[in-house]
Amino acid sequence: MLNYILRRAFYSVLVVFGVLILTFFMFRVAAGDPAAAILGKNPSPRDVDAMRHELGVDLPVFFGRWRLTEAFSRVEFTEARDWLNVRIEGTHSFTKRRLNLAPGSSVIFKRNFDTAEPLSAKLTTNTGIITLPIDAETSEFRFADTKPYKIQSIAFYRQQDSLFNSQFTAALAEIISFHNRFPYVNFFNFGNTLITREPVKEIILRGIVPSLLLMIPIFIGEMVLGIAFALLSAAFKGSWLDRALVLFSVIGMSISYLVFIIFGQWYLGYYFNWFPVWGWGGIQYLALPILIGIASGLGGGMRFYRTVFINELNREYLRTAQAKGCSALNVYCRHLLRNTALPIISRMATILPFLFTGSLLLESFFGIPGLGFVGIGALNNSDLQLLKALVVMSAFLFTVINLTADIAYAWVDPRVRLKK
Repeated sequence: MLNYILRRAFYSVLVVFGVLILTFFMFRVAAGDPAAAILGKNPSPRDVDAMRHELGVDLPVFFGRWRLTEAFSRVEFTEARDWLNVRIEGTHSFTKRRLNLAPGSSVIFKRNFDTAEPLSAKLTTNTGIITLPIDAETSEFRFADTKPYKIQSIAFYRQQDSLFNSQFTAALAEIISFHNRFPYVNFFNFGNTLITREPVKEIILRGIVPSLLLMIPIFIGEMVLGIAFALLSAAFKGSWLDRALVLFSVIGMSISYLVFIIFGQWYLGYYFNWFPVWGWGGIQYLALPILIGIASGLGGGMRFYRTVFINELNREYLRTAQAKGCSALNVYCRHLLRNTALPIISRMATILPFLFTGSLLLESFFGIPGLGFVGIGALNNSDLQLLKALVVMSAFLFTVINLTADIAYAWVDPRVRLKK
């Protein structure tokens, strides 16, 4: 059993690491430069440089000695236009997103601000990448040659001490980092949000309580009522009660989540005035969202459990128990539920992560300041740092739930073993 748990835990760590890599590429590589989104239009080069340094996006992607700087303006030669402190002298033209520089012509960059360390200029040309050193005292960088060049871009970098100080190691440090003082280990430190500059960890901790108060009752209510109705339907299979419950479950599965929300808010909240429909002031504000969450998932759960129970009722051991005179309560609650524990656990592990997705709509429509509400706000504000934290936390939650389900499989059924 211990070996099984350790191996499943090891696989879960690999899954989390894979999700972290995918998230890293989505939010650090594909999302572009977040400094422009934070600082707005026409920020100064010094402010851009400082913001990139704070966010760590000036670092190399995986490893390297050089980090991006705006001490000289970085230029992408996609079109002919004016650049800050940059001018071109001599014969030149622009074609196919490149600067065609004739022999004897030059590109001149004036320094935007002083730096204490030497810099390096990297030119992406038709012949490859050209790297040129720049002294710390140099106030002007000039590129000129006797050969014609087609230049796509010119960027400037400052040297750093560590080869492995990179964006990827910074992403790993957001998950777990070590310190010299108590508690020595820090988990899930995602820095500050891009918009409000508030610590991401504080926002997540503040939003997790309303989300749990919403999700846990929905999960328990949906599971208990779904199993109870499914047992009732299986016990009276073929009767009018069974057909009515099946019809109810199919209708519940067919109705959109949004329909449940709009119906609940309009009729139960506004028309009958039974529940508040917006805000967060106590448990009474959760009553209607919890009812909607249970009602929307009850049909699918009851349908699933009924199918599992009916398939299990055809087994010989249950017919034998009934033939020996076991009571219906003993047959259904002791034998049937015990031997259908594996599919029940599987459904529980499946619906728990999707409850978070459902809470996005519930918290948005009812103004509950949980993680779903926070996620919608971060999406509307393009706060990539907060969105990345929520994606990583969701992936971690999904992995932990699946690991718990795997352990529960082995605990419920000793025949479950991990294949080598």
